[in-house]
Amino acid sequence: MNIFVGSLPFRLQEAELSKEFERFGEASSVKIITDKMTGSSKGFGFVEMPNDEQAQAAISALNGSQVGGRDIVVNQAQERKEGGGGERRSFGGGNRGGGYGGGNRGGNNDRW
Repeated sequence: MNIFVGSLPFRLQEAELSKEFERFGEASSVKIITDKMTGSSKGFGFVEMPNDEQAQAAISALNGSQVGGRDIVVNQAQERKEGGGGERRSFGGGNRGGGYGGGNRGGNNDRW
């Protein structure tokens, strides 16, 4: 089962998070999500536990518990839906100024 873990302390390491979940069974994968530019934690992550009963026990026990001084949120991760919110979309080329000198559409320059 894939488990979402939110409100993590920003200094928490993946090994520490793994240790919290391994009290309930095998944690086959632990990933804290980081900012691509800074490498800093975004304060949430995912834990994969192959045994659903153990995963459910971990969710029940850890949701709302304190880790590193913060009350964490733990629940079953939801699959991302196609076209759902939060994903970036591209609407054409990178020139957002209209292609004529940045927003000037080619006429009526009297106001400058």
